[in-house]
Amino acid sequence: MSDLLILMAGAALPSLVIVIWFYRMDRLRPEPVGLIGRSVLFGFLAAAPAIAIELIVDLPAGALPFPFSIIWTAFVTAALVEEGVKYFFLKRYLYTNKHFDEVMDGILYAVCVSLGFAFAENILYGLGDASALLLRAFTAVPMHAAATGIMGYYLGLAKRSGPGPESKALARRGFWSAVAIHGFYDFFLFTGSLLAFAALAVLLFALRRLRSLVKEALRIDRVDEAISTPLA
Repeated sequence: MSDLLILMAGAALPSLVIVIWFYRMDRLRPEPVGLIGRSVLFGFLAAAPAIAIELIVDLPAGALPFPFSIIWTAFVTAALVEEGVKYFFLKRYLYTNKHFDEVMDGILYAVCVSLGFAFAENILYGLGDASALLLRAFTAVPMHAAATGIMGYYLGLAKRSGPGPESKALARRGFWSAVAIHGFYDFFLFTGSLLAFAALAVLLFALRRLRSLVKEALRIDRVDEAISTPLA
């Protein structure tokens, strides 16, 4: 029982730390803690349908020669399916929520969903090899946060722009950006060669990109707040 608790704690800790960090970044109009918790739960629940879909989608990979088998598994089975399921939960359960009213909210809710998903993955990986949790805390977990967080930025812009073609274009840009980052990260990792180190370059790029988008989201939200606040 104690081993299981240690595993659960080790699987949850990286996600919890990152969620708290992003929550503290949202200083203008902080989101309800309960909704943050539900966002993480949505991500955790999203892992089950993602795994089921991946088992089916990955079947053609076995018939493909190298490197096309890896390309399929990385970009289609992993990136497209996982980011697609996270996108569905974001759009279906959070995008229309009244509290989703800032660009930064898009990043925050997306990161929460991604980290709930990463928590579920960590449990599965930890059951096979508990030592993998330490490595994933500095690689796969921040990768999920960065890729889906970037998608969340564009969803925040889409919500801000209102219904219409521009909103749909922004949402698509966010989704495919997340798929590309996730796909390239997994592709380099799956090669099992020296190219695997290139996955770290993808991760660093994604983290730097997300950092710049957080700053931009906060700037946009401050401007919007100033415009909407009546002069005394």
